[in-house]
Amino acid sequence: MSSLTNQNIFTVSRLNAEVRLLLENEMGIVWLVGEISNFSAPVSGHWYLTLKDSRAQVKCAMFRGNNRRVTFKPQNGNQVLVKARLSLYEPRGDYQLIIESMQPEGDGRLQQQFEELKMKLAGEGLFAQTSKKPLPEHPKRVGVITSKTGAALYDILDVLKRRDPSLPVVLYPTMVQGEEAAIQIAQAIGCANSRNECDVLIVGRGGGSLEDLWCFNNEILARTIAASQIPIISAVGHEVDVTIADFVADMRAPTPSAAAELVSRDNSHKDQALLSRQNKLISAMRYFLSEQKRHNALLQHRLERQHPSYQLQRQSQQLDELEVRVHRSMERYLSQRSQKVERQQHRLELNSPVKRLSEQKSSLQRLEQKLLDAMDRRLLNTRHQLALAAEKLDTVSPLATLKRGYSISQTEQGKVLTKTSDIKTGDTLVTRLSDGEIRSTVN
Repeated sequence: MSSLTNQNIFTVSRLNAEVRLLLENEMGIVWLVGEISNFSAPVSGHWYLTLKDSRAQVKCAMFRGNNRRVTFKPQNGNQVLVKARLSLYEPRGDYQLIIESMQPEGDGRLQQQFEELKMKLAGEGLFAQTSKKPLPEHPKRVGVITSKTGAALYDILDVLKRRDPSLPVVLYPTMVQGEEAAIQIAQAIGCANSRNECDVLIVGRGGGSLEDLWCFNNEILARTIAASQIPIISAVGHEVDVTIADFVADMRAPTPSAAAELVSRDNSHKDQALLSRQNKLISAMRYFLSEQKRHNALLQHRLERQHPSYQLQRQSQQLDELEVRVHRSMERYLSQRSQKVERQQHRLELNSPVKRLSEQKSSLQRLEQKLLDAMDRRLLNTRHQLALAAEKLDTVSPLATLKRGYSISQTEQGKVLTKTSDIKTGDTLVTRLSDGEIRSTVN
């Protein structure tokens, strides 16, 4: 622990940055075949997808400047071949591929195999000009390795017949298309070397697609051509067609007819020598340009890693991710607010004045009925009690006594007389009977 310093302690950001640089510098460009899934194309114009096979998957990004060159619309489930550089998306710590080119698997796989074999053989020096054998200035016999029924053979024979009818030609018939063609061509070259009856060999066929010419991109055939003791002229397809055989052969002719012109003599043999040197120069320039292209590609790759646009691409990817996260957050927030509003609305409905008024009205009606019932019971009880009290009062009432024949005498002032001494002669008395009063005067 005592030897631990601040330089040994990584932050997460520093760790991800170091890992990204390590991946980009060590891995470089990779070719990858896979199936597209989770494809998305946000408004930024960039593409995000996942490449997968039966057991694994890897996240990929293809930025707008590169995906504009794609000639088809990628869809989930497409099998594609991509050229990409390995990187790491620092904010999440996810490693990913930054795709530079994309093509359908069928066409792209052949092109990838062509480039890989080309770089492999170039690295071994099979294309080097120093390893190429010079063509004989005046060949005595020419060997032709091609199909005995193809147009290329007739083109070669027509040119030789016109330019140098005396030049012998030996045909080594072989297939020039299909899976077995490369082996047959290699065997024909071996046969010609073992027989050693020709000064120069023309190997070729007419034009065609990349698949048609694919046998001339075979590694075994390329090594057989390089090992041949007899100089070989590659005459495959048209001038625009380029194969591995063209790079490894001692001379490349644009067409089978041009190859025949290279080995034949006529009065313009100086032109032939010039053409031969020109072709050598073209071949050397092609090799030089190929090497320069490869070197420039490496430099461009290093430059791209340091270019501000690369940083902008990564930031643009981060912006796209943040945009997706914002949308998701907004959707969650709106969903939560909607649920809250629904709960508040439910509570409001439960506490609605209309509902409460209805409940209070019902309660008031019940209380009113209870009050009426209570009043009826109270009135009935009161009437009953009044009747009992009236009955008791009637029992003790003076009127009842009067009905039995008694009377009450009072002065005019209302004083009840109980003794004779309370009156004197001349006083007026009021005698109350059960059915009225009698006024009398004391004599």
